[in-house]
Amino acid sequence: MPSVQDPLRDGWAWAEAGEAVAVATVLRTWGSAPSAAGSHMVVSGSGRISGAVSGGCVEGAVIQAAQRLLTEGGTERLSFGVADEVAWSVGLACGGQIDIYVAPLWTETLPALFAAQDRRDILAVAHRLDGGGNAAVILPGDALASAAAEALSRDAPVLLPGDEGEIFVEVFNPAPRLVIIGAVRIAQSLVPMARLAGFEVIVIDPRESFCTAERFPEARLMLDWPDSALATLGLDAATAVVTLTHDPKFDEPALAEALASPAFYVGALGSRRTHAGRLLRLAESGVAQAALARIDAPIGLDIGAIGPNEIAVSILAGLIAARRRPISCVS
Repeated sequence: MPSVQDPLRDGWAWAEAGEAVAVATVLRTWGSAPSAAGSHMVVSGSGRISGAVSGGCVEGAVIQAAQRLLTEGGTERLSFGVADEVAWSVGLACGGQIDIYVAPLWTETLPALFAAQDRRDILAVAHRLDGGGNAAVILPGDALASAAAEALSRDAPVLLPGDEGEIFVEVFNPAPRLVIIGAVRIAQSLVPMARLAGFEVIVIDPRESFCTAERFPEARLMLDWPDSALATLGLDAATAVVTLTHDPKFDEPALAEALASPAFYVGALGSRRTHAGRLLRLAESGVAQAALARIDAPIGLDIGAIGPNEIAVSILAGLIAARRRPISCVS
């Protein structure tokens, strides 16, 4: 299931339906600009928009530029900062600066990108900013391959000088994925929150009465024993696994499977006393102490959460904190 907001896929759908579509891409930011480099906003000829390039303060000017190029052709590069009168007129008065490139949607490249995303592969795309060329997927052996490797390792795009103008190398690592063990009440609160934060969400539980589309309309459901389901998913470094059942026969095999993977986060619901017993049993089953130390338990940030909704907030906050720590290349 794709993430909640996917402007490139929205733009592709509009283009497939016959609309002209432009895409605005954040090239770089300074100071307090709220959107990271690589953020997208797509604009259709009929005025539909998806995505964002700031906190809302420059979108109006960007939409006007997109509509203009859809009518007149070409590309446009926009810069806004607090020293610019234009920046004040669009509301960028909070100390930030942002550089944005507006161009026709790169429809020729998007099918390869979407196919890679569906396979959870990594991909880099190069954009010539002189308006003379469309986006192109960077292949092994390409002259830009080393720049792509650097960008992928940082999970951030890079802007490079070129003989005919600057080149923007954009990276697409696998989307963050959250696997929830246990179709319980906390999971019902956590799923929509995680989806809003951009996670793809999978709920695993062998109990048919718990694991239903009616209870979890926004998640992919796997009606299977957790360790078996995890083995089929192929956990990668963009995946988090949380166990919420409080039942050792579900949680502990799942934890053992998750700890044997490169998952960036492994968390388990339960008190310190419950977790101490869990650690003893997992150690007796052969899980190494170094692996056991990866488990975040009691799960989530300690915000004094009470009730399923607040506990879900604390879990999601812990996931985001773990995800934003410096990491090596996702592979």
